[in-house]
Amino acid sequence: MKFLPDQGNASAAVIGMGYVGSTVAAVLAGEGVNVVGIDVDPELVTRMERRRHRLAEPGLPELLYGGLDSGRLRVTTDYDPVSDADVVIIAVGTPVRDTELVDVYLRTACTELGKRLREGQLVILKSTVPPGVARKVVAPLLESGGLTVGEDFGLAFCPERLSEGQALRELRAFPIVVGGWCPDSAAAAAAFWRRTIGAEIIDCTSLESAEVVKLASNWWIDHNIAMANDLAKLCAVLDVDVLEVIDAANTIPKGTGSVNILLPSVGVGGSCLTKDPWMVWRAARDRDLELDTIPVAREVNDSMPAYTAALIVEELARLGRRPEQARVAVLGVGFKNNTGDLRATPVLPVVARLRRDGAEVVLHDPLADPGEVEKIFGLAPVETAREALSGADCVAVLARHDRFAEIDLVALREVVAPSCVIVDGRAYYPRETIDRFRRHGYAYRGIGR
Repeated sequence: MKFLPDQGNASAAVIGMGYVGSTVAAVLAGEGVNVVGIDVDPELVTRMERRRHRLAEPGLPELLYGGLDSGRLRVTTDYDPVSDADVVIIAVGTPVRDTELVDVYLRTACTELGKRLREGQLVILKSTVPPGVARKVVAPLLESGGLTVGEDFGLAFCPERLSEGQALRELRAFPIVVGGWCPDSAAAAAAFWRRTIGAEIIDCTSLESAEVVKLASNWWIDHNIAMANDLAKLCAVLDVDVLEVIDAANTIPKGTGSVNILLPSVGVGGSCLTKDPWMVWRAARDRDLELDTIPVAREVNDSMPAYTAALIVEELARLGRRPEQARVAVLGVGFKNNTGDLRATPVLPVVARLRRDGAEVVLHDPLADPGEVEKIFGLAPVETAREALSGADCVAVLARHDRFAEIDLVALREVVAPSCVIVDGRAYYPRETIDRFRRHGYAYRGIGR
């Protein structure tokens, strides 16, 4: 097969050992592929080599370090090993600033790779990019070393579609979208993923089609959450439970599936949903097309931290406490449940608003790196839930990790203030749990509940 060895496991290089790159490299190494991971951050590489790199993904540290121990995986800051790999996977960050793609990391990686490409290699781009970037930016930079895409080496776009907290399972279980520069590139990429992780393949007819697939998915999720958040606000003023409404509404068949309203929360964060819709919006505007719904959905979701902070202040007032008199225990500071990732976490503006209002805020999150929490929030987290809840007038559950199931708020009732409210920003407690809280003297308030 052109651009892929006909037999045996192909070797791979992964450029960018952040969340996506580490996951891909660890899974491939676990499947017996010889992998070299490349990252320009020497501190990150050193931490990985010493088995001290903190990774929020469940199971990822063990799999990654197992690959290092077996010799199937090695990590380096040196680009030269890419020449020895059969397949090179680009997984560098592609942030957005003021709706514009910041492509410096992508351009650097492609330029360095272009200098070292050899005939017969396959390059797979996994970094999320606006439509047209693979063809107009990546391909020319890769060709700068003298080889020709489609003739001397293959190029495919296979978007990253993983959700934090479940990435290892999803990488093996989800279909992989493949769009190639040419039929040979697409065939080689599809064969690589089938051979290594047994993935089902969804073929796209072009690079651009595959690029839009990833953006469309996150565009839909962001819109859906915005609707859920507005629905929660409506339910709040109507004094009905938004989760009851969503559960009932989602029973209606529609098209090939059913109505599927997602859940409201303290806000949208992470590295994808906060930027991918803006990539779509910018791509449309650059082609003289206005997409009006994207700014509206982004505004709704960006408003939720302030809405949540105001809800906390309102509930404290019901208890006769002004913010400057109150102690607020925040459980969970990651951008969503079951991750310690703090990128664009909506918990940060909630905490900032409460502190500006004079409240004493205490943070607890067993999944987040304490040093990163202190750096980003300006507060050192406490180690235990009991310490966080001690004397609290409000317990704000803003990211409910599975490990929080060990925290019995009723059993800890004696350590909080005599009058204490539980604010549910993302826990989605069932009705029987809420009733139990209230029987034991807690007040309760949720987003739309």
